[in-house]
Amino acid sequence: MFLLTNELNKALQKKDQDIVNVMRLLDLAKTRLQTMRESELESLMDEVYSFCGKHSILIPKMDENYPRSKRKRSDVSYSHHFRVEVFYAIIDFQLLELNYHFDVVTSDLLLGMACLNLVDSFANFDKDRIMKLAECYPSEFGDRELRDLSYQLNRFIVYARKCDSVFLNLKGIKDLAIVMAKTKLYQTWCLVYLLVKLTLILPVATASVERAFSSMKLIKNDLRNSIGDEFLNGYLVYNIERNVFATISNDTIMDRFQNMKARRVQMPDTAKKWIKHFCGAATEDTPPLANNRRSFANLK
Repeated sequence: MFLLTNELNKALQKKDQDIVNVMRLLDLAKTRLQTMRESELESLMDEVYSFCGKHSILIPKMDENYPRSKRKRSDVSYSHHFRVEVFYAIIDFQLLELNYHFDVVTSDLLLGMACLNLVDSFANFDKDRIMKLAECYPSEFGDRELRDLSYQLNRFIVYARKCDSVFLNLKGIKDLAIVMAKTKLYQTWCLVYLLVKLTLILPVATASVERAFSSMKLIKNDLRNSIGDEFLNGYLVYNIERNVFATISNDTIMDRFQNMKARRVQMPDTAKKWIKHFCGAATEDTPPLANNRRSFANLK
């Protein structure tokens, strides 16, 4: 089961995701799961028999009744139990989860975002998918705006590929928005720019967002449920971007703290040494000041 979705899981965990490739891997995973459900049970059972025989594991007779309870006789055989209640149930659950997290609307949003990516001179550009993305915003794109957007996309893709070198070597939708703002092209391609902005703020559950929510669950638990938004935001940034903070020395952090505002008393070197000792040395898993940042913040 894990082997069938291994490529999809790896693709979803990447920070820089190729959405088009992810959606192809999603379709591949669904197809492989459905094929396994329909025609690969026998081959799987042969592998199980071989494994059990190799390790001297007792194999029940498949035509015998499966014992559900000691008091009540069961009419379900081992074969039916393993095939329907285990094998089919697990695959159906996996397919249900994939369809739930990647329904039609979500797939259209993801593919529409990918088609606005500038990599390889808009290699993933697909006007139909971008139009489906725009249709998800009926308050911004009515019938008239959709018609105008269709014309603007036709002209914009030609201009971006052939007429203006400023679009070369851009890495993502964010860079596209920045370039259009700096060069004032948003005035010419106003609807394209609007769609780009909507795409940037689209709350898509990528791996980075999932990691942010996981970090929030770890930080704001039952014992710390009264943390304020500002303090929680500082904790989250520090936890999520731990690789960045690992490159910053304790002295830099303490100097930054000292220079945040004018203070009547400057932090002496002895206090800095005490804070270094109190917070502990930085490690790969524990960046500088990670252990007791609450205590350090309270010094304000």
